[in-house]
Amino acid sequence: MFAHPNPYPFNLRDVKHHTGTRQPFPASLKPYTPEPLASNVSTPKHRAPADIRALCDTNSVLPPPPRYPSHSGAYGAIGAGIAPMIETNNILSNPEGPEYQFLVGEGTYVLKEDLHLATPPPHPSEAPVVNPNPLATTPQPASAGTKLSLISLDVRAAPPFFYNKGANTSTTLSSSLGGDIQEHPNEGRYSTEAGLSSDGGDGRGASLSDGVAPPTSSLIMVSAPAFGDGNTALAPANTKDAAKKKVAKPKNNMTKSNSSFISRVIVNESLAKKLQERPTDGVFAFANINRAFQWLDLSSPTKADYLTKILFTKAHCLCHDVNPTTKNIAHIDVIMGFSTGEIIWWEPVSQRYTRLNKNGIINGTPVSEIRWIPGSESLFLAAHMDGSLVVYDKDKEDAQFSPEEELATTNGSSTNGESDSSTNGVNHNLKIQINKSVHSKNQKTNPVASWKLSNQRINAFAFSPDNRHLAVVSEDGSLRIIDYLKEELLDLYNSYYGGFICITWSPDGKYVLTGGQDDLISIWSVVDSAIVARCQGHQSWVTSVAFDPWRCDDRNYRFGSVGEDCRLCLWDFNVGMLHRPKAASVHHRGSVSSRFANPLQRQETTNTAASRIRSNSTLSGGAVDEDGSSIVHPVEPRARIAMLPPVSSKAVDTHPLCWLEFTEEAIITSCKNGHIRTWNRPTDAPVPTEGASQPS
Repeated sequence: MFAHPNPYPFNLRDVKHHTGTRQPFPASLKPYTPEPLASNVSTPKHRAPADIRALCDTNSVLPPPPRYPSHSGAYGAIGAGIAPMIETNNILSNPEGPEYQFLVGEGTYVLKEDLHLATPPPHPSEAPVVNPNPLATTPQPASAGTKLSLISLDVRAAPPFFYNKGANTSTTLSSSLGGDIQEHPNEGRYSTEAGLSSDGGDGRGASLSDGVAPPTSSLIMVSAPAFGDGNTALAPANTKDAAKKKVAKPKNNMTKSNSSFISRVIVNESLAKKLQERPTDGVFAFANINRAFQWLDLSSPTKADYLTKILFTKAHCLCHDVNPTTKNIAHIDVIMGFSTGEIIWWEPVSQRYTRLNKNGIINGTPVSEIRWIPGSESLFLAAHMDGSLVVYDKDKEDAQFSPEEELATTNGSSTNGESDSSTNGVNHNLKIQINKSVHSKNQKTNPVASWKLSNQRINAFAFSPDNRHLAVVSEDGSLRIIDYLKEELLDLYNSYYGGFICITWSPDGKYVLTGGQDDLISIWSVVDSAIVARCQGHQSWVTSVAFDPWRCDDRNYRFGSVGEDCRLCLWDFNVGMLHRPKAASVHHRGSVSSRFANPLQRQETTNTAASRIRSNSTLSGGAVDEDGSSIVHPVEPRARIAMLPPVSSKAVDTHPLCWLEFTEEAIITSCKNGHIRTWNRPTDAPVPTEGASQPS
């Protein structure tokens, strides 16, 4: 044995100050001299880089050791078995100061609180990635930033916006339209799957339904038919006892699960007491961060204490949604989509779950977006990263899936599977490839339906407020408007540059917003099948867009956006400030009104032409071309489209933002590092605004 060698590969006598002159070693300190090594051991001849030697001070004998080891094991453990401290609890803080305020026309928004979710370390069975190469071309595991699904179990009074003004808006609108307009023979009745939905205008029914977001039921004068209505194979087995039927619960106990998919479940020891004592109008939040999923009570003074925390072994939860149709104080249906392609249906009150698409038996690609079908108790739609949309039934078993030959048809403008459009440098598939139709008689197992839209990943989709249409955006830069009840492609638009990342509908269903890799938000008129404006204010990819229904009326709209530039932008627009493209550049169809059965849209296109941005007389009319070319809309040049600036632009985080939502009291944002920030709306009381951020 020999003495411990010098751990630093350079001689301390050679250390120089930044002046470059050699300094004598302090006489009071005896330098360390290692014992001679055996003759068969070579002495390393490495020297420290000049910048390291220059930073060393001769007043200290040895520089401090590195804080973290260079080669760590799982959970960051070093070879001796010592693991660094790992934060396992959420942290709630209340930052103050002018940098946590921003000024808009209506007043000053002030940061109320910052809830930082604990980021779980990798599972011990997962090999750590040492020195990852950012330029590597190998596929990286799918990941997503922190996103929230918000739900309130109480029905609050609806806020005063345009489509439910007055005490009896539904009656007033119906009388003004001359009675109900039926586009479907079964439309006048309420089916078991399609009652009046409380799905928000952005298609995220779980996010702010029935009490947090304004209900849109008054917008829907007549119920849309249920998805798959008319297919007896999807009808409930025993409708006579439907009223007495117990609410279906998942099969497995989450807390006692021995599944290798779930690593650990931590339930708050006071869960029952907390649920009993919470306010009835409080808001629950379900949030994902890496391989963890948390159930939070945002109305609790101790909101940092999660109600339940689930740690999965290796899979990351990428998306989730709550069913507003089945929610009550004793039952909440939550669905989660994972990076492995698997889906979990979880009921948090009873702590039970069911695992769907197990081991990717139906589709093995990650789930990028997942939503309950509006009005349905059991059906939900999942977007997979292979460009497929799959409808699942939470109560059905899974089976090996292959496209049904007799149903593997196309729907759209192309019948040969080839694209005849190459706008934006991308060849789009101008069809919906129906691998399984909702009208198929084979409905014993999942999937209920399966559609192939693109060869690239689907990033987001949103249901329209009338529960008839689906807007889908993809990595290939395409926006598709689909009549999902008929499984028919209606319109296909292309981005200015790059892929689309996020999408939402206006509360009245007239407009669609998209954000993407071109750093722009685009405003699309669904009725006119045209882009009406682009919004420029972000300096990086736009990751989330949402309307603020509390600041919308019949002609004015407020919406917000967040991006990877850490900025929150607020935007205002009205129909009078937008300049549409010239008639020659618009492939408009005269039959557009018949395609959209929303009564408000029907009313606008027939009775209020004067309030339109431009008259129908300036549009190129005509029916759909035989080759279906009017389905595809070319990219409009920037010079022909109105460019809107934001009314407010504020860097509200130090990390890239990934989610945004409006509530009656606040704006809530989240970032990729797990910070959930709540920004209170302006109040009547004066707020100190000295130093507050001005719109930029």
